[in-house]
Amino acid sequence: MRWDNLFDDLESQLEAELEADDVGLRVEEERLRLARLGLRDRLVAIATDTLGSDVPVRLLLGDRRSLDVHFITLGRDWASVNRIGGPSSYCLVPFAAISGIVLMRAQVQSSLASPAAPDTLASRLGFGYMLRDLCRRRTAVEIVQSRGEAIHGTIDRVGRDHLDLAVHEAGIARRERDVAHIRIVPFDVIETVRAAV
Repeated sequence: MRWDNLFDDLESQLEAELEADDVGLRVEEERLRLARLGLRDRLVAIATDTLGSDVPVRLLLGDRRSLDVHFITLGRDWASVNRIGGPSSYCLVPFAAISGIVLMRAQVQSSLASPAAPDTLASRLGFGYMLRDLCRRRTAVEIVQSRGEAIHGTIDRVGRDHLDLAVHEAGIARRERDVAHIRIVPFDVIETVRAAV
């Protein structure tokens, strides 16, 4: 009888240790998964979760500014968003301009989910590519820089890490006589790019 108790005790100890090992392994796997999770992955999960939702996401930008947005498209290093509050408009936000993201409690868990977003063409396009497209189309833009200055103009050229902006008044087409000056703008100081209407 005593042997039965001993074997039962050993069996329960072994089961407890195996279960603890299994729990530890799952915790470590989750830690490793989270360590590989990038900002873009979290934004994809947030965008997927808030698709069709009225709950905006607040992006914190430099100089204590914020944008309440709904995500439209996520590129390799940029997001196309619909700005909420005030005049609603679409704009591009490079990930480098985001200093923080304010989430509701429910959004935090969904942002940690493994994104199952398919590899789309947009997900492979960089910020420079999007600016080159605006340049090619000769679209008048408003660029807001990290110190809060908004400049209006038309993108003339796009380099690897900067662009040339022909600065002119908002609401007019780019004509040589209306260009005040050309400004070189590094990508690092761009917070938002919006097609001027």
